[in-house]
Amino acid sequence: MGKGKNIKNTYPVLGMSCASCAARVDKTLNGLPGVYQATVNYATAVAQVEYNPEVCSDATLQSAVQDAGYDLLVDTGEDVADKAEEIRLTRYRKIKRRTVAALLLSLPIMIISMFFEDISSLKYVLWILATPVVFGLGREFYINAWRQLKHGTSNMDTLVAVSTGIAYTFSVFNLLFPDFWLSRGIEPHIYFEAASVIIAFILLGRLLEERAKQNTSSAIKKLIGLQPKTVIIIVDSDERTVPITAVQKGDTILVKPGERIAVDGVVVTGESYVDESMLNGEPVPMHKQSGEKVFAGTINQKGTFRFIADKIGSDTMLAQIIRMVQDAQGSKAPVQKLVDRIARFFVPAIISISIIAFIAWIFLAPTNGFTNGLLAMVTVLIIACPCALGLSTPTAIMVGIGKGAEKGILIKDAQSLEIAQKIDTIILDKTGTITAGHPVVVESLWENGFEHSRKILYSLEKLSEHPLSDAVVNTLQNEKEISIDKFENVPGKGVKGIVGSQTYYAGNLSLLNDNHITIASHLQELANKWTQEAKTLVWFADSTQAIAAIALTDEIKQTSAQAISQLQKMGVEVYMLTGDNAISAQAISRKVGINHYKAGVLPNEKAQFIKELQANGKKVGMVGDGINDSAALAQADLSIAMGQGSDIAVDTAMATILSSDLLKIPETIRLSQLTIKTIYQNLFWAFIYNLIGIPIAAGIFYSVNGFLLNPMWASAAMAFSSVSVVLNSLRLKRKRIT
Repeated sequence: MGKGKNIKNTYPVLGMSCASCAARVDKTLNGLPGVYQATVNYATAVAQVEYNPEVCSDATLQSAVQDAGYDLLVDTGEDVADKAEEIRLTRYRKIKRRTVAALLLSLPIMIISMFFEDISSLKYVLWILATPVVFGLGREFYINAWRQLKHGTSNMDTLVAVSTGIAYTFSVFNLLFPDFWLSRGIEPHIYFEAASVIIAFILLGRLLEERAKQNTSSAIKKLIGLQPKTVIIIVDSDERTVPITAVQKGDTILVKPGERIAVDGVVVTGESYVDESMLNGEPVPMHKQSGEKVFAGTINQKGTFRFIADKIGSDTMLAQIIRMVQDAQGSKAPVQKLVDRIARFFVPAIISISIIAFIAWIFLAPTNGFTNGLLAMVTVLIIACPCALGLSTPTAIMVGIGKGAEKGILIKDAQSLEIAQKIDTIILDKTGTITAGHPVVVESLWENGFEHSRKILYSLEKLSEHPLSDAVVNTLQNEKEISIDKFENVPGKGVKGIVGSQTYYAGNLSLLNDNHITIASHLQELANKWTQEAKTLVWFADSTQAIAAIALTDEIKQTSAQAISQLQKMGVEVYMLTGDNAISAQAISRKVGINHYKAGVLPNEKAQFIKELQANGKKVGMVGDGINDSAALAQADLSIAMGQGSDIAVDTAMATILSSDLLKIPETIRLSQLTIKTIYQNLFWAFIYNLIGIPIAAGIFYSVNGFLLNPMWASAAMAFSSVSVVLNSLRLKRKRIT
């Protein structure tokens, strides 16, 4: 199906209690006609669905999810992040109340069972205390299990409901009809404490899990909290405080010292320093004056200024960052596909194993096989935990991508994060990546009699998007602009256009050579001298001869050499590709410590060079900031765009650096390595826990030392397994990536 008409929406999902639920909703949505792709995240309880609205609708999606035993919130009229957060808070408060009540009621049950089990009359007290815990505070387990059964499926609630239901029912039967077992030589045990404490421990586990999951989404909460609720607009010279939702494009907004900027815009009067660290990680406040852009969520410091609202609502940079982080946190790493397949069959497999354990006990231990077999069956059902598996990947992804966003590193999706840790080669563009991207004209020489052509060069360069063109335009800003006919951008070489009947060229030496333009010897000698000094040249010529040579310099970023050194220490090979001349490229590469460089490279040649590296088995990351990098960014295994670049570069990139700091590149790779390591730690723990826990619960050690795991401790272990995975993911927050 083509993606041209598709739209992408995010919906909160209700009723999911484990990874098996998320896997079922995911499969349901992906099976619908018109759905291009659906991703369901158990950790965030959110579904991201890309679909064709001509084939599928919100109502269709909701109906399908409801038929599967869950619910999808559509047409809420609220921001999905706000609605999802509201649902999470409501769920957390509800679980908290039930957990406290369950623990309070279970405590006397445990005390009676441990110290007064021989007093027969107290067994009825246990029954009375356990009933509200199992069927009152634990009723959702049974309701959800019944709902799953009606739809022919099962989930974590099924395991809890079956195990506690068996323990409770068996205990009631033994309490009321003890002679049934005594006549058969079997001691009638009761397990009210197991049924109630299991409910209490599982509720406690879910409470801790919800609390921990809230912490994994703290980055999004911080970003959402950056936007102020009200704003001061100027109407007919009067100041009016209005809700941010009332701001219109073109409104004049007043910003006072200490206030957060509400929307994106352009300063018209006043000046100040603005703290933009919350967006790009840059610690130094940026000076803002008339004509410069300001962004929503940033903090004005000392001055007062007015600006015109340019982008509002979902169009602001802050809104786009939030949307990008939400999409990335909701995406799935490739390894998650395997986990999802396991999760779909996990609960039925556990139920089968528990039944096999029960039958095995009956046949292998005739004297106490039924009682111990029932206990083993309950324990297997309780100890098995698909939640730990389901949380392993998404919680680590949420924390990792959130940490990146806080550092000014936006990762497109989980797959990009996984690719980044495999990168062994980084390609850097020179201008705007290694250098500051703000070249200035330092020298120029014009042929005699051609000074009047300055306005032609000014007009030509004004139509170009290249940073070198901006520098030339700034130098010639007093010239009068004239009309240029048939303007053409020659990628990697320069620009050309017609004035009158004459064609003019502005660009590098290759542009002149391609058009057989001659260069006077004195111009060439001076150009050679400038080249030896690592200056960049812009030539200006008519259709026959060079008219002027212009020398420019671009300051190397302060952090470039340090960033390149860090990459090399990490075992990453660094290459510099530039369209500049070889002498200038050599000088720059020597200053920043790059051993590999290639000069005079055209945009299409950058992509070809990356192909050659990939053919030799290299995993290549490309870092660029301009339109000429888009093909190379698309070819690379990992594409990283600097935040100051063109929209094309940012759209193509798998990661975006919101600042111009090259140190963010090694930080991106370290972040990826730490996140992927955490994912595998989580998965290892989740698999090992189940592989070891289930046989122990079935009674594998009973024949060796008589040990049979108590269902109460099995429930505690199950609760701990989920919480431990989330806590391990949260450790990422404290890890250093600098």
